[in-house]
Amino acid sequence: MNKMLQFGIKCTNIQDWSVFILELSKKYIHMNREKGKAVTQITLDDDFNVPDTKPDLIRIILDKGEIRLDETTITQDHVWLKGVLKFSLLYRSDQEEGKINSMNGEIPFQESLAIDGANEYDTARMSWEMEDLSIGIINSRKLSVKALVVLKAVIDEIYDEDVITGAEREGGIQLLEDKLSAMQLFLAKKDTYRFKEEIVLPSNKPNIRQVLWKSVQLRSVEMRLFDGQLNIKGEALVFVLYEGEEEEEHLQWMETALPFTGIIECNGCSDDMICDISYDIAGIELEAKPDYDGEERMLHLELVLDLELQVFTEEEDRIVADLYATNEKLTPVYQESVFEKLLLRNASKCKIVEKMSLDKNQEPILQICASEGNAVVEQTEIVEGGIQVEGTLQMNILYVTADDRMPVASMKDILPFHYLIEVPGINDSCRYHLQTGIDQLTTVMTDSSQVEVKAVLGLNCIVFEQQKVHKITEVEQEPLNMEELQESPGIIGYIAKDGDKLWNIAKENYTTISEIVTTNQLPSEQIKGGDKILIIKTVG
Repeated sequence: MNKMLQFGIKCTNIQDWSVFILELSKKYIHMNREKGKAVTQITLDDDFNVPDTKPDLIRIILDKGEIRLDETTITQDHVWLKGVLKFSLLYRSDQEEGKINSMNGEIPFQESLAIDGANEYDTARMSWEMEDLSIGIINSRKLSVKALVVLKAVIDEIYDEDVITGAEREGGIQLLEDKLSAMQLFLAKKDTYRFKEEIVLPSNKPNIRQVLWKSVQLRSVEMRLFDGQLNIKGEALVFVLYEGEEEEEHLQWMETALPFTGIIECNGCSDDMICDISYDIAGIELEAKPDYDGEERMLHLELVLDLELQVFTEEEDRIVADLYATNEKLTPVYQESVFEKLLLRNASKCKIVEKMSLDKNQEPILQICASEGNAVVEQTEIVEGGIQVEGTLQMNILYVTADDRMPVASMKDILPFHYLIEVPGINDSCRYHLQTGIDQLTTVMTDSSQVEVKAVLGLNCIVFEQQKVHKITEVEQEPLNMEELQESPGIIGYIAKDGDKLWNIAKENYTTISEIVTTNQLPSEQIKGGDKILIIKTVG
């Protein structure tokens, strides 16, 4: 957006000073910045009774939990959250038939995070981390659930930063221009992507009596901006452990990979724009349902992703860095502002190869059923040449044993990883965003007590360089001190020093660069130390 601003001073007590109207052309660059953020740690703790329809608890085989944020409300200086901790567990029961069972539950919570300056018109970006989940047996009909959760809120604000791109003045004006490369916010939006699929059991699998355990994991998620739309693709890895209707084969499982694609409308966008995207799983529904013959042989999957998009254009502008006139004193007023430009987009791959071993009291592995992994970035640091990433791959493996009393068991481990994302030219002031996901994960038995884990993590990083620019905000106009000018010599001989520029020499002596070049018959506007320059005063 460009605007023309007029400055002028009406003066009646100085006869020799004419009034010159100064017109400044301004451009407004649309940007966003962090307004405030807050982090809090909460403890969720509750006891749960085993439902009457479920058998007694003997031993917990596997558990997991996740946070679902249902409502976010912003008031003055506060962000209010409502959500639930959802947990599931697979357990060994006291039954001889149907030894394995499961249950789930949830703990609701409300929390407030203090952010100075927040108001009801803001929107917040929320994230969470489950630092610890502990589910223990109190007795055969009761269990305790404790979780340590970190909640984070970030509020951004959108604003316009103006720069002066030109100036006109009736009595003439000299301009020094500079180049500015800056990111302009084109689009900021939140959206939702839904993926629905009907999964039919293979013909060699029995009907579903009861789903005992389920998981849906994302693999190789990619998002790319094209003309007018954001293209999404990836893979949903679905696993189900269930109790079959056939009495001789109670425990069954099925695993399948479902590719998905989708489109999010982004009006006006093009593939040469810069896109910063965050995504999180907002909800997963995986339920058994009857097929067309009325038999429980289908699974209905609905996956919901919450997306946050920021789309930028790269602007190249010529801005006025300095100005003066030979017949009036013009004093620019400066202000320091920060503009961002893209330093790097990087899609790195971090490979992990580790071994997991059973504890001494665990049942030996007969066959691996399923593997779940969760990549958690615990620390990032800007170092020389890049960003150092430290994190863990949290692994859960469900496996079949040879023990009829405990037909399935699990093993857990936390596998560390570290990776240097190479970013030439990075410095401590740079801003970056990192999105982490799992591209590949395989687990292979090496023997009955050990599993080899191979994983490829996707580390998608975008880095913005912060540019501090001393920009002109306004120009003060004053008459020249004619007495002082008349006392100064009309012709000056000057020997250039290292680092001198014709602009500064011309400005200090109320002449122009073109006058100096013409008078001295210079081949260009470049000078070096030791050059002898003749300066003829053009005013006074």
